[in-house]
Amino acid sequence: MPKLRFHLLGLAHLETHKRNSSCAYTQKIIKLANMLKKNGHTVYFYGVEGSEVNCDRFFSVTSQEVLKNTYGDYDRTTSFFKMNPNDFAHQLFNTCAITAIMENRQDQDILLCTMGVNQKPIADAVNLLTVEPGIGYSGVFSSHRVFESYAWMHYIYGLLHVDDGAWYDAVIPNYFDPADFPFKAQKQDYLLYFGRIISRKGVQAASEIAKQTGNQLYIVGQGSLNDPVEGLYLGNEKHIVYKPAVGPEERAELLSNAKAVLMPTYYLEPFGGVNVESQLCGTPVITTDWGAFPETVLHGVTGYRCRVFEEFCWAVNNIHRIKPSACREWAEKNYSMDRIGKMYEEYFQRVHRLFGKGWYEDNASRDELAWLERYYPKN
Repeated sequence: MPKLRFHLLGLAHLETHKRNSSCAYTQKIIKLANMLKKNGHTVYFYGVEGSEVNCDRFFSVTSQEVLKNTYGDYDRTTSFFKMNPNDFAHQLFNTCAITAIMENRQDQDILLCTMGVNQKPIADAVNLLTVEPGIGYSGVFSSHRVFESYAWMHYIYGLLHVDDGAWYDAVIPNYFDPADFPFKAQKQDYLLYFGRIISRKGVQAASEIAKQTGNQLYIVGQGSLNDPVEGLYLGNEKHIVYKPAVGPEERAELLSNAKAVLMPTYYLEPFGGVNVESQLCGTPVITTDWGAFPETVLHGVTGYRCRVFEEFCWAVNNIHRIKPSACREWAEKNYSMDRIGKMYEEYFQRVHRLFGKGWYEDNASRDELAWLERYYPKN
């Protein structure tokens, strides 16, 4: 297979490094770069000063000073990340990225836009084949799109009134390093809610489920337990232990020790990476039954998917029926970087053949077609 050249865009409002573990987009960029490099490709990365990404060359296209002047000083562990695609940090990022890419581009390079339409000005200016490699947002623009789930792909098609499939779109799920999420078979006696503390994430429902079943609930994430805008008044609940957003090591520890993770998300979850992180730790998940969850949670095997309150409560009270080993096996075999790296390699080689005969081009080196296979627990 030919070795390819990629121009990978980071985020304009945040450094791309592992310590920003509460930002799914930064973590996806880091791991995508690792997978591309493992497959022998060339990666040019464009990001904020202080980013730490595995690449052949890092272009620092904006600075810490710019972030401070644009967003001020704020606590990222309790406050939601600040960003606006029209703000100075984004405009400067786009301008400087365009300049750097134009100085280093070659005709068959591939531009990877990780933040959708926010980065369209860059794509328009540099005129490279553009891929959105991990779509979990609604602001799409390119002709080559990788979605996090079939649920989200079909949702976006509906928004765009698209009735026919697209040959060079694909579904490739999010990806994780199993070493970041240690397996534990023996659990502690608490439930866990991990994510932004907003109503549509289902934090109120999680609290009520834990309270009804007599369980302590750890709520970990950005936001406040008392937020009138969100209609949340959980600060005085005795069964809740609150923690602000934590780093990767404490994140793994909390996930590994919980007896279950609650994700009663109201909206159509594009992916919901916490549920796979949890399963990698051998911790079952209890989710709603829509969005990406029917693709990522094996009902009765790695967790339960529920619709009404009594189902959630039954799931909590019967969580002992789920084998931690089955959770780990399912998540590792289907969502590890080793597995998903092969899916991206298949996709990017397919797209690169557009520089040749495209859809009709022969592929004499193919000896399997396993990239869409799924692997199920044996026990």
